[in-house]
Amino acid sequence: MAVSMERSQHSVGLRELDRLTTFILAGGKGERLHPLTENRAKPAVTFGGIYRIIDFTLSNCINSGIRRVYVLTQYKSVSLARHIKEGWNMLPSELGEFIEVIPAQQRYGESWYRGTADAIFQNIYTVERENRDFVLILAGDHIYKMDYSKMLSFHLEHQADVTIGAVEMPISTSRQFGVLQVNDGFEVTEFAEKPEVARPIPGKPDSIYASMGIYLFNKETLFEDLIPAVAHDNMRDFGQEILPSLIGKRRILAYEFEDENHRVPPYWRDIGTLDAFYEANMDLVSVDPQFNLYDARWPVRSYQPPFPPAKTVFADPGEGARRGEVLDSLMSSGCIVSGGHVRRCILSPRVRINSYAHVEESVLMNGVEVGRRARIRRAIIDKYCTILPDTVIGYDLEADRKRFTVTEGGVVVIPASRVVGPDKTIPTWIDPVVRYTRGRSAVKSS
Repeated sequence: MAVSMERSQHSVGLRELDRLTTFILAGGKGERLHPLTENRAKPAVTFGGIYRIIDFTLSNCINSGIRRVYVLTQYKSVSLARHIKEGWNMLPSELGEFIEVIPAQQRYGESWYRGTADAIFQNIYTVERENRDFVLILAGDHIYKMDYSKMLSFHLEHQADVTIGAVEMPISTSRQFGVLQVNDGFEVTEFAEKPEVARPIPGKPDSIYASMGIYLFNKETLFEDLIPAVAHDNMRDFGQEILPSLIGKRRILAYEFEDENHRVPPYWRDIGTLDAFYEANMDLVSVDPQFNLYDARWPVRSYQPPFPPAKTVFADPGEGARRGEVLDSLMSSGCIVSGGHVRRCILSPRVRINSYAHVEESVLMNGVEVGRRARIRRAIIDKYCTILPDTVIGYDLEADRKRFTVTEGGVVVIPASRVVGPDKTIPTWIDPVVRYTRGRSAVKSS
C-alpha cells in the first residue's frame, strides 16, 4: 500500500505569511555545469532564452505571496546580484517588502559558507532580527512551480517542527538526491543523502521520495538545533547531517510537491549537469512542452532589457536561397536572423544569425553572432561568442572534443566570450574592451 501524504488544498492568508522569513541559497558553484559557470554562479545561468535559473524560485515566492526574501550569495555573485537589482527591485520597501542580496561575510570564523546549514548559521542574526515564527529555506537552482503558502498551511495544520518538500522521482536517481522514508502519518522516519541503495516508496518499487532542498523550520527549532550543531558539532549541511540528526527528536513531516505547472508527472528539475540543462531547454521548444512558460496564472518573471523586437530578414525563393527562417524555436528580443536558417533552437536576446548559416537544436545565449555559412547543431554557446564564417560545430564530435567541452550526450559547449573559427584551433577569448565596443556598435549588414 502506497504511503498517503496528505496536504492542505488551501493557501494561508497574508497574516500567516507575515510570520515567515525566507532565505534562498544561491551561492553554489555549479561545478557540473562548467564552463557555463566559469564566470557566474549556477543560479545566474541563463535558461529558456530570457530567464536566469533563480527567476523560477523568485517567481514562486512572489506568486505565493511571499514579499520578504533574502538571497544568500557567495561564488562569482556579481552577475547574479546585478540581475536581482535590475529585475527584482520592484517591491515597496516602505511596506516592509524586499528581495535583498546578502553576500557571504565570514561573520562567524574565517571560512566562507561550508554547506547549506552553515550558510543559514552564518546569517542567524538576520533570523533573530526578523523575529518571525517560521523560516523557509529554498534552493535557487531548480526549475519548477510551487505555491509555498500551501506548504506553510500544511506545516501549521499538522503542527510540525520541520517540514521537507518532497517530490516523487525514479529510484534510479537516488544517488543524486536526499531520499526520504515516511510512515502512514507522513512523518519522516529516515533521511539518507544520496544513498548507494535506496528503499522505494511502499507500493511503488520504481520510485522514491526525493528532498527538493526546501525546508520549513519553526524558529525555535532552528535556534535550538542548528546553532549547537554547527557551532559545536561542526555540522555543515542540512541533508547530510542536520536533518538526519533530528529524526526521532523533532516532528519532521514531508510535504508532497503540488505542481502549479499542472502536469503529470509533476515537473521539478535540478539541472545540475550540462546534458540535463540542454534537455530542459530543448523541452521548451516542443509542441507541448512539459514546462509551461505561457501560463498567465503562474507567471515567471525576469529582467527584460529594452531591446527592439526580434526580426527575420530576407525571403528569397528556392532551395538553398538566402532566407531568414526560424522554425520550432524560442526567439528573444533584439534577435536578427538575417538570411540564415534556425530550427529547434533557443535564441537569447541580441543573437544574430547571418546569411546561409544553419543552426539546429542549439541554445545560443546573449549576444552570440553566427557568421555566414556556419553550421551548428546540438550546441550550447555562451554569451558574446563570435562564430566566424564557415565554422562547423556539432558534426564531428571527435574534432570538437579537441577544442570544446562535449558532454556524454554529445552536446558541444562553448564558453562565453570566445571567437571560434573554422580552422580547428582553440577558440580565442574576446578582450572586454572589444566586447564592450562590439556590443554597442551598429548592426553590420549580413
